[in-house]
Amino acid sequence: QVQLVESGGGLVQAEDSLRLSCAVSGRIGSVYAMGWFRQAPGKEREFVAAISRNFGITYYADSVKGRFTISRDNAKMTVYLQMNSLKGEDTAVYYCAATRGYELRFVGGYDYWGQGTQVTVSS
Repeated sequence: QVQLVESGGGLVQAEDSLRLSCAVSGRIGSVYAMGWFRQAPGKEREFVAAISRNFGITYYADSVKGRFTISRDNAKMTVYLQMNSLKGEDTAVYYCAATRGYELRFVGGYDYWGQGTQVTVSS
């Protein structure tokens, strides 16, 4: 069984930075693409960033491009989301997800999900 555990969330001020981590356990190896999604109160879960299984190709939502960076350390089985220049609209629960597929921008494209970590940005 695959488990994903997010950490690193918290309360920060606008323009601050925060780094989220997602620890992967179980029989996942490096064959999965990984993604970060977020869900604000009253809104649907939305794509934030993803990184391919090979070559580390990255994808970002327009709203975070240039501010957020996704990376992975396969040896540590950990995925990171570096968030800079945070804004109030970035406030949400952030979820890590893993997929064997290729639909990296869609919630339905992922096989496994973490429990989420809260990020609150005070403006």
